[in-house]
Amino acid sequence: MKALWDVPAPAKLNLFLHIIGRRADGYHLLQSLFVLIDWQDTLHLECRADGRLTRHDTGHALPEDDLCLRAARLRPPARGSTLGADITIEKRLPSGAGMGGGSSDAATVLLALNRLWGLNWSRQKLLQLGERLGADVPFFIGGHNAFVEGIGEQLTPVDLAPQWFAVVKPPVDIPTKTIFQSPLLVRDTEPVILAGLPADTASVTGRNDLQPAAEAQAPAVRDVAQWLEERFGNSRMTGSGSAVFARAGAIRDGTGDQPVATWREGELPPGWVGRMCRSLTQHPLAGWAD
Repeated sequence: MKALWDVPAPAKLNLFLHIIGRRADGYHLLQSLFVLIDWQDTLHLECRADGRLTRHDTGHALPEDDLCLRAARLRPPARGSTLGADITIEKRLPSGAGMGGGSSDAATVLLALNRLWGLNWSRQKLLQLGERLGADVPFFIGGHNAFVEGIGEQLTPVDLAPQWFAVVKPPVDIPTKTIFQSPLLVRDTEPVILAGLPADTASVTGRNDLQPAAEAQAPAVRDVAQWLEERFGNSRMTGSGSAVFARAGAIRDGTGDQPVATWREGELPPGWVGRMCRSLTQHPLAGWAD
């Protein structure tokens, strides 16, 4: 195989995110419900015969040594191997949004190179590699919407009813580290039981324990949340922000029918980016690992 074109890297939303404690090493223990959505980056990968790994950005420049290149380097060099890759990223997901864009790109690189280079690694092996890159990467390798625990590495696949979401990000980025250091952060939320979670995303309750700290540091997050509340009657920040989403209606029978509400072209305030998104029942590359 010489190349793989138009390989998707979808975003995720945290339908809730609870911090239920801390480990002895300082890492926070969480519970969350992750859902995949159809807002995504697109990657193109071409095989090289000189062993080099290069990345090309078609949009704004990414960090020189990003998660994608780190993911590609996780393959231990085989004796005498000259396999390399050119990785091109069409970046459509906003950065600093809490939607897992960089982690999703890295997961797609692992899944795609596994196929491009004919490695035939199992999903379990890819999950172990993903853990070395970041807490969200294993979710995207797992291939399904999931109840997530631990520091993000414990995944339980769940079936969620298809749903429309309005997703909006203001022009601010919030360092995750500062949120987890905030005195406003609740760290003792009562754990939820997976068996008690509803199958319908429209009735999922809970909150994002990171949101108060994020709004204190970036009032624009509160502005977006209020803007969505006025239009959809609900809102919640995803991840560590700064994107906020609102549930906008069920997709009946998977038909892709229209959301209950949306916004008019030009209605988003200057600097805000957003779109109406459909949830996915599984990752587009779910079949790329056993």
